[in-house]
Amino acid sequence: MEEDIRIYVEEAPGQRTELIGPTDMGLSLMELLKASGYDIMATCGGMALCATCHVEVLAGPALPEPGDDELDMLETLPVVHEGSRLSCQIRLTPRTDGLVVRLAATGA
Repeated sequence: MEEDIRIYVEEAPGQRTELIGPTDMGLSLMELLKASGYDIMATCGGMALCATCHVEVLAGPALPEPGDDELDMLETLPVVHEGSRLSCQIRLTPRTDGLVVRLAATGA
């Protein structure tokens, strides 16, 4: 049975865009963001090898702790935040309903 969830992307302070994603397809947040037209490079295709899908989790339900591969990639970024995560490592499940994220600057 399909259950849609809502994810919110903060475009600017106080301005959030609602995305609706299915939980029955095994999608990651990165895949939802890309399908919604956000400029996510995802160079490695979601394998936690490049950090080009970096987001900052601002609010919402508690997420599972990041794995070692994700933590290793986050350490390579020039700027990280307390809520920094790789969107490829966040699966869309009923438990992620209401998550609020901001796309992190890719640096350059």
